[in-house]
Amino acid sequence: MLIVDPSLPPAMLEARLSERSPVRSPQVTHVFLTSATDEHMRGLAAFPRATWMALETEIAAARANTHEDLGLALEHPEDGGVEPLEDRLALLERLRPAEDCITQGVDLFPLAGVTPGSCGILVSQPTRTILLAGDAVATREHLADAKVLPHCWNRELAQDSFAEAIEIADVIVPGRDNILLNPTRAR
Repeated sequence: MLIVDPSLPPAMLEARLSERSPVRSPQVTHVFLTSATDEHMRGLAAFPRATWMALETEIAAARANTHEDLGLALEHPEDGGVEPLEDRLALLERLRPAEDCITQGVDLFPLAGVTPGSCGILVSQPTRTILLAGDAVATREHLADAKVLPHCWNRELAQDSFAEAIEIADVIVPGRDNILLNPTRAR
């Protein structure tokens, strides 16, 4: 069982799982992060026995940024920023690089730009493709307006990734919204 971007706090995530599916957190074997941002990692603790994964590029960039931030925080420990960064680093150390193919018909789809290693999951079916886009396509409004999030690591790459997502997917699961049909595809 795979969970993508566990963004709710663990207790809320467990409640949401139980109200929407028969799955319980111990049954989850893998967790995939489309990006290693704090909001996408918020619920990781609900799956302590699962394998946590992300694109290798994303893991390396997140670890490097967190080490840098921790170095700065250690210069001023009185500001209270050390412990949250150490906690974040501990989570990042558990992340493992995901294989290009998670299982038959379920593949990684790199979407760099919002973060250095943003990555979606492409589910190929005989008559359509479904893309779990993460923040590369954030919401219904972003899709309608052909816009990316304002706080991108690299806006040009993010816009290119957005265009790729629209080109490949019949169905899009945005990072911050519900499932959408691609409006550029014939119905």
